[in-house]
Amino acid sequence: MRKKLRFMLMIVMVLTLSGCLGKREINDLAMVMAVGIDKGEKEQVKITTQIVRPADSRGATGAPSGQTGDPIWSASAEGETLFDAIRNLSTFSSRRVFWAHNYAIVINEDYAREGIGDVVDFFTRNPELRMRTWVMVTPDEASKLVSTLTGLEVIPGEAINKLFRYNRVSVQAPRTQMIDVQSALSIENVEPVIARVSLTNKGVSNKKPGESGAFDQIELKGAGVFRGEKLVGILDGEEVKGMLPFVEKLETGLVVLECPTDETKKLSIELEDHNFQVSPKMEEGKPKFKVDYAVKGSIVEGDCPLTIKDRPKIENLEKQMEQQLKAQIESVVNKAQSEYRADFLEFGNTFHNRYPAEWKKIKNDWESVFPDVKVETSTEAEITDSTLLINPTRQ
Repeated sequence: MRKKLRFMLMIVMVLTLSGCLGKREINDLAMVMAVGIDKGEKEQVKITTQIVRPADSRGATGAPSGQTGDPIWSASAEGETLFDAIRNLSTFSSRRVFWAHNYAIVINEDYAREGIGDVVDFFTRNPELRMRTWVMVTPDEASKLVSTLTGLEVIPGEAINKLFRYNRVSVQAPRTQMIDVQSALSIENVEPVIARVSLTNKGVSNKKPGESGAFDQIELKGAGVFRGEKLVGILDGEEVKGMLPFVEKLETGLVVLECPTDETKKLSIELEDHNFQVSPKMEEGKPKFKVDYAVKGSIVEGDCPLTIKDRPKIENLEKQMEQQLKAQIESVVNKAQSEYRADFLEFGNTFHNRYPAEWKKIKNDWESVFPDVKVETSTEAEITDSTLLINPTRQ
C-alpha cells in the first residue's frame, strides 16, 4: 500500500514540475537595457528604450546576413502617461518589451524639474523591474544619451551599469538606485539626490591617434538635488565630494595638495579609513548639529622630495587636508541650507532618530527651520604611509 502511495505521489510531482505555464520565449522578447524619459510634445511624455540585438551584440566588425550590425535598437514613443507611451511602443515593436534586465533609468532635467513622482510610481509598481536599477538625471536629451554607442562597451546600458559599479574610485557622483529615490520620497523631510550623467566628447579615435573628441562618451559626474519630487539644483563633481559622506559609506577618495617646499608642485593623497559622524543636539530649544570627519591617507604620488619621516612637512600636509575637507563639507551644507533649502544631507532624519519627541514638534516646520540650523564642522586628517616608498625617488 505504501509503495502505491509513493508511486502516485511521484507521478503527481512529475506532472506538476514538467509544466511550462507562463513561459516566455527569448525570441519573443525585446530586452530593455536602458530607458530614457523626456518631455514630449503637447505636454506628453516621451520614452526611449535601448533594446539589445543579440545577433548583432557580439562585437563583430561585419553584420550577419539580414542584420544591421548595431548592437542595440532604440525606439521612442509618446503618450499621456509613461504606461501609455510604453504601450504605444507595441504599435511598431515586433517583440514584447521586457524590463527585467534594465540597467538604467535616465531622466531629462527639464522633465525632472516638473516632477518625477510618476516615474518612481511606475517603475516601483512594475513587477518586472528591479529596485536596484540605477537612476540618473541628464542635461542632454535622454533619448540621445541612451542611444549613444560608447567606445569600450558593446551595449551602452552595460557601460552605464559599470560606470556606477566602479564609481567608488572617482567619488564624484552618488550611486543612486530606484530603492534610494523611493526611500527618500517616503521619509519625512528627506530630499532625494540623484546622480548626473552627460555626453562629453572625450573619445579618442583609433583611426586618428591623438585626436580627441572623435565620439561621445557618457560621463558620470555630479548630482541633481530635489525638493520633494522636483529637481531644484545641481551639484558639480567637487561639491559631490562634500556631500557623499552624508549619504554613503566611503571606501576611498583623493585630495591633491601643494608640496610643503614648493607651491608649484603637487602631491596626491589617497583617502582611506573614513570615520564620518553627524551628532544632533538641542541647544536653547533649537536643533544643532556637529559634523566630525576623521580620515587617514597615503601618499600615492609626489612631485617634490618628501619622506614620511619628515614630521613637520607631513603635519603641514595633514593641515592642508583638514582645511580642504572642511571647506568641501561647509560648501555643500551652505548650498543645502541657503541656495536650495532642501535637506538632501538627511539632517532631519538624524535628528528624528536621536530626539523623536522633539522632532514631532518641529517636523511640520522643518522646511523653514532647516535653513537656520547651526552646523559645526570638525575635520581630522592623518597621513599614515607613503605606499611602497619611504623616501622620494629624487632628492
